Parts: sequence; C-alpha cells; structure tokens
Amino acid sequence: IIGLSKAGLKGLDMMNVALMAIVFGGKASTGIVLPLLCAADILGVMYYNRHAQWKHFYKLMPWMVAGILIGVYVGKDLNEAVFSKIMAVIIIAVVILMLFLEIRKSYVIPNGKLFVSGMGLISGFTTMLGNLAGPFSNIYFLAMRLPKNDFIGTAAWIFLIINLFKLPFQVLFWKNITTETLLVDLKLMPALLIGFWTGIRIVSLIKDDSYRKVVIVLTLIGGVFIFLK
Repeated sequence: IIGLSKAGLKGLDMMNVALMAIVFGGKASTGIVLPLLCAADILGVMYYNRHAQWKHFYKLMPWMVAGILIGVYVGKDLNEAVFSKIMAVIIIAVVILMLFLEIRKSYVIPNGKLFVSGMGLISGFTTMLGNLAGPFSNIYFLAMRLPKNDFIGTAAWIFLIINLFKLPFQVLFWKNITTETLLVDLKLMPALLIGFWTGIRIVSLIKDDSYRKVVIVLTLIGGVFIFLK
C-alpha cells in the first residue's frame, strides 16, 4: 500500500496507517512505517523529480517543520487511546471537508498565506503523530489545481525531506525506531518495491482530469478504514 501510494495513488496511505495501527498500536506503528515511507519517498523523487513545483515546496516546508516540532512535544507522552482517537478525528474531519468541497463545485479554497500556513502546520503536526499528513497535503494540492505529475512530484520531495527530518525525533525522543522495527521494515521492502512498480503503471493510465477524483475517492476509502479501526 505504501508503494502504491508513493507512486501516485494518493489516499491509500491512510489505509496503511489504519492497518499498521491495528497490528502494532497507534504510536508504535509510526516507528515501523516511517523508514518505509522514507524508502518509498526516495523512489518517488527518483521517478517524478522533474515534475516538482518548487514554489509550493518552499511555501509549505517552514510551516510543516513547525507542525512537526509541536507534534514532537505533544506526542512524546501521549496516551495510546488518546493518540488513536486523535488520528480518527483528524481523518473524519478531512473526509467531511473533502466531501463538502466536491459537492459544492463553485466553492473555491483560499490559497493565501492563512490557507498555506494552516495546511502546513496541521500537515506537520499530523505527520509526526501518525503519518497522517497525506489528506491535508492532498487538499492543498487539489486546491492548487496541480496536474497529476506535478502533484506527485512536489509531494514526493516534500515528504522525503519531512520524513527524514522526523527520523531523529522518533529514534531519540519517542524511541519507537529500533533494530527490531528495522528488521520488520527489511522484510517488507520487497512488497513495497512491487507496490511502487505497480502504482507507476496504474497512475500512467489515469488521465489528468480524472486524477483529482481518484485522489478524493481513495482518501475517503482510507478515512473509512481509520474510522472502522
């Protein structure tokens, strides 16, 4: 699922978050997932690098870093039950917002500084707490009306830098990335590579005007997984 998502099938990542949280627990699962995300981000950057829109990268990055730092402080001693509830509420809120925007076709999301800073902060905060920045970054890029490959390429660079930035915090402060979790990641890498290769081929078949709808549908499906979890 991570491979498919990072290849461009945005929204599937929430399905992975839900499944991993069910198996390993909300907070513990983030330590297993993060190195896999970094590996998949590297693949994404290698494949979509030429499509990155750097103006959006520089707009979001400072706010996402600030959100991560807030998440490090808030999440360090967060109760497991509370942590899971926060994850669920975040996804439900995103699902409702995206449905509202899609139903009201004439509604235009503001793209000013307040919108950018808000999306950046909440993306950074949620990615630190549960690797849940995907829905919010999806909303931002959908609002910017980026073409399919520009959407994927810009997101690939943003999340590569952000996920690498998160690594030392989870190793040193949360202590949920260990030799044991890395061995689990190593076993999962072949499946990740297969998922990415498959995702590239699926995405190449999706037309630009249909990609927006695919992202919204997949995000909603991922939201249902989190809710049911």
